[in-house]
Amino acid sequence: MNKNDASGATTGETSAEPNHGFRIFAGKLHRVQRQHGKTFVEGPPSAPPVPVCRPARVAVMLALAHKIQDAIDRGVVRDRADAARRLGLTRARMTQLLNLTLLAPDIQEQILFAKAVDGVEPMSEKSIRGAMATISWDVQREMVRAQRAH
Repeated sequence: MNKNDASGATTGETSAEPNHGFRIFAGKLHRVQRQHGKTFVEGPPSAPPVPVCRPARVAVMLALAHKIQDAIDRGVVRDRADAARRLGLTRARMTQLLNLTLLAPDIQEQILFAKAVDGVEPMSEKSIRGAMATISWDVQREMVRAQRAH
């Protein structure tokens, strides 16, 4: 430590290295990205967050379509129009939902087990509407397979 006496001369220990207004720190810093910028933090970087998995949106829509169709079949609701009115949907949207039940059973199974990871949907309902309009299950399978390839 350097001390100044009354005459301005320094007494005590002197540093072998000249001080030019710089400070030297020893330690480990890790560069991390937070939002749009980058910064340095002490210690090792934290582990990446665990991916959030949930059922795909189209899977939820298909499950809802099966519940609605079941309610119609059991007589809980009179028809599609009554179900649409009770759920606050248009009749056109109700038709779109119930058309999901017209897909081949193996396609429905794939849809029901589909997961969205970190909000990224594996497929959309809109992308498979063309397949729903086709009667042949073989053609539906080809259309869905082609859609997944894109």
